[in-house]
Amino acid sequence: MEAANLQRIKERKYIYNQNSFKTYLEMDAKKVKILYVEDDVNLGYVTKDNLQKKGFDITLCQDGLTAAQTFSQQKFDLCILDVMLPKIDVFALAQKFRDKDKNVPILFLTAKSLLEDKIQGFKIGGDDYVTKPFSIDELVMKIEVFLKRSKVFANNFEEKNKYSIGSYEFDFKELTLKNPTNEYSLTLREAELLRMLCLNKNQVVRRDAILHQVWGEDNYYIGRSLDVFVSRLRKMFQDDKNIQIENVRGVGFKFMVKE
Repeated sequence: MEAANLQRIKERKYIYNQNSFKTYLEMDAKKVKILYVEDDVNLGYVTKDNLQKKGFDITLCQDGLTAAQTFSQQKFDLCILDVMLPKIDVFALAQKFRDKDKNVPILFLTAKSLLEDKIQGFKIGGDDYVTKPFSIDELVMKIEVFLKRSKVFANNFEEKNKYSIGSYEFDFKELTLKNPTNEYSLTLREAELLRMLCLNKNQVVRRDAILHQVWGEDNYYIGRSLDVFVSRLRKMFQDDKNIQIENVRGVGFKFMVKE
């Protein structure tokens, strides 16, 4: 019975629809590998068990050092990190993950609502937060949103993948941005934000449209994280004065590229 349930889950098609942006997804034959780091033993095992029932392959670690060693030895499709971990600071751990794999999605689990913690997580390349207490359905929804952007899932994006931006070349598929002197590896979210700006070059793009399409929701904390991502992109484009990401106060941003 359990095997039949898992097979049905694998064969399900997930639909993501935000502002007429539709992607139809089907899970690969292989199980999605997730590294889950949680020092609360009871919560860790309960969450692991529930995620396994959803068809995911979960590796559970109870401290940061074990997680760092595990990540260095295996390839994971996504990481879920509790913010309060023993033996190593979670943001230092996330930085280790990001240094080794620029593309792996990182979700933080936190009982804290401090804006400073969330901004710090986004600065080192974290993708999102889930606040405790959370439901398994909420966590699975977040996982699916990020995995649909990765190579674990096939997608049918109609937009082109390569863009010329002044002296830069942006490859969405390879998550790279480069000019004659520098090359940057982008996170999935940075790449999605940049592609949205490219598709609306020299036009105002509303903040709420970006947040709904790239983050899937709009709230104060997510809005602040958008500002962090825009700042990172500005630094990448600082070599070309003909490229500017302008603030349109109270509305959004304009990606100005002088030809």
